[in-house]
Amino acid sequence: MKVLILGYGKMGKAIEEIAEERGHTIAHKININNTQALKFIDSKNIDVAIEFSQPDAAFDNISYCITHNIPVISGTTGWLDRKAELDELCIKHNGAFFYASNFSLGVNLFFKLNEILARMMEQQPGYKTELIEIHHTEKLDSPSGTAITLAEGLINNLSSKSKWINETSEEKNVVPIISLREPDVPGTHIIKYTSDVDDIQIKHTAKSRTGFALGAVLVAEWILDKKGVLSMQDFMKF
Repeated sequence: MKVLILGYGKMGKAIEEIAEERGHTIAHKININNTQALKFIDSKNIDVAIEFSQPDAAFDNISYCITHNIPVISGTTGWLDRKAELDELCIKHNGAFFYASNFSLGVNLFFKLNEILARMMEQQPGYKTELIEIHHTEKLDSPSGTAITLAEGLINNLSSKSKWINETSEEKNVVPIISLREPDVPGTHIIKYTSDVDDIQIKHTAKSRTGFALGAVLVAEWILDKKGVLSMQDFMKF
């Protein structure tokens, strides 16, 4: 397949490497230095777009793909207050738009594990809940999109929780997210349940960007014959 890469940072380069290893062609690469080149690309020569850009560029990048009949998958976080607009645009144009806060297959298994454990802990009111996420210092958004997805999994399965906040909190209805930034950390997420007698925690640690990039390329291969607004639940069939 012929791939358009939107965002050619560390993730874009990792995606390029894996896509080429799997026999695909990188048709175009758009980054902060050549953003205007996007409107001159012949969309008929592109099979799929993979979008890992910046929060302020994601909406326009995805809009362009949808309106030019290019299936697009996006992993950019920090702009989701406008996602509903793109969902509507995708339906209007009968396009294919896939968004995930994290494309790692392991992380998506972790999402499901988080939900299952939360349902079990619903019957254990003696535990306090906390979420910790650690990322590299270059990450612009805080908390991470993955942390927000995990927090939403907790809120949807713990009746005592109604919102998350990006700081420590003792409020019973709040999921506190502690965001830490350290050099050269691909991503670590920890869910902690703490009581007076013991602690329970589950943890996912990424060893490199390879897992994220591989997941994105696998989804790009899968989406070619699909239509609609799609997610990792569709891809992994949870």
